[in-house]
Amino acid sequence: MYEIENAAIDHEGTLWSALHEAAPWKDRTLLDLGAGTGFWLSRYTAAEVTFAVEPDARLLEAARARPGSAQVLQGSAEHIPLPDDSVDVVHARFAYFFPHPRWDVRPGLAEVARVLRPDGALVVIDNDTERGQFAELLRASAPSAEQGNDTYARRWWHEAGATTHEVMSSWTFASRADLEAVLRLEFPQALAEGWLAAHPTATSLTYGYLLHVWHPTSAVPAR
Repeated sequence: MYEIENAAIDHEGTLWSALHEAAPWKDRTLLDLGAGTGFWLSRYTAAEVTFAVEPDARLLEAARARPGSAQVLQGSAEHIPLPDDSVDVVHARFAYFFPHPRWDVRPGLAEVARVLRPDGALVVIDNDTERGQFAELLRASAPSAEQGNDTYARRWWHEAGATTHEVMSSWTFASRADLEAVLRLEFPQALAEGWLAAHPTATSLTYGYLLHVWHPTSAVPAR
């Protein structure tokens, strides 16, 4: 199911264009942090070297089976199995870096700072909870609210020295059945069914992202 979900992301290419503009990785070393099953690894062919780090051992085999030459390693944001100053660009998608009053992402940020070269960049791909139809669903979903809201996340990343870019894209599915299945997976039943009933012919919905771009020369927040 998550393969269907990933395949629906950003058919317009606006997210990937924004990622390239924020921190180009052509002929550089890139780390996909929290790579999961490695769905995105084939998109990094322009990198000179690609590393993928994933904490869940059950997903490593699938990531290693993806096309390309990425080196897939078991690790986590707090424990990246790479040397100091060895990476130019780090991408983290919806993994670990959700600043929230209840948990502390500073250990992961300090570890990313260790492996990044002085001119490198961390790009955190986050959900925009204010713009787009997906954001409307997030705001109405109590489980998603545990991730915090944009106001807190934007302020946290600003205090950390990051810049935040808004990107509007979409989820576009191959079929209505795929859209229905993913919404029912991601959201409470009543919320998903209500949205589907209100949009009876939809096979896509607008989806906003926030890109938080952070450099190792910025200080890790003290609290």
